[in-house]
Amino acid sequence: MTSDQNAAKTFYGGLFGWAPQDMPMGPDQTYTIFRLDGRDAAAAFGMGAEERERRIPTHWHLYVAAEDADGAAAKAVELGGKVLEGPFDIPDAGRMAVIQDPTGAVISVFQPKRHSGLAITGEANTFCWADLMTPDAARAKQFYSGLFGWDLMPGEKDPSGYLHIKNGEQFIGGIPPVREQTRNAPPHWLVYFWVEDVDASTKKAQELGARVYAPPMTIEGVGRMAVVADPQGAVFALFKSGRRE
Repeated sequence: MTSDQNAAKTFYGGLFGWAPQDMPMGPDQTYTIFRLDGRDAAAAFGMGAEERERRIPTHWHLYVAAEDADGAAAKAVELGGKVLEGPFDIPDAGRMAVIQDPTGAVISVFQPKRHSGLAITGEANTFCWADLMTPDAARAKQFYSGLFGWDLMPGEKDPSGYLHIKNGEQFIGGIPPVREQTRNAPPHWLVYFWVEDVDASTKKAQELGARVYAPPMTIEGVGRMAVVADPQGAVFALFKSGRRE
């Protein structure tokens, strides 16, 4: 969600090589699909009057696939979350609901129809990970385990307190310990994009107008990363794994 959709297209096209494809949403509104090698990698839409009135900042929003959006929304409420919007249909694409977990972080569930979501992963300049920034990891663990069946566990021989999120057999994200989170930031999901060279991508982002919140750093046994914000303020991470395949 961005305050300047055209500027976002320029920034992410320059940083990741994403090609924008605009789709009409209504009077004077478009939904932009970002494509890499002809496949859907992410998307953007402009902030409306309601979002501006509520002072919602520009941000990256995370979607989780669900077999039943209505059932997931109802289950979220049972588990102590809130349904902020929906469930509602996106014509031909799918059905979704916007949910706030009990700790305050917002996420969406998406039941696909014609549109299945991400069509390219595991390659440079694509989404690869998500961290939940929350002061209450125990409450978050209870909620997401109950809603999606995710396992949240500490890493083997990892005393840091970081909880890994496992969906089936795949690790998809985590919850950093509170001491590693930004003070005064509300609970939120931080998305990661995999790049070939974190340092070069961070420099390129700066040249395109980004702000660097955490300069490139190496995390032993994990990889190299940086945290930046696009010119409109949406925060995200750049990441390159340091583990041997």
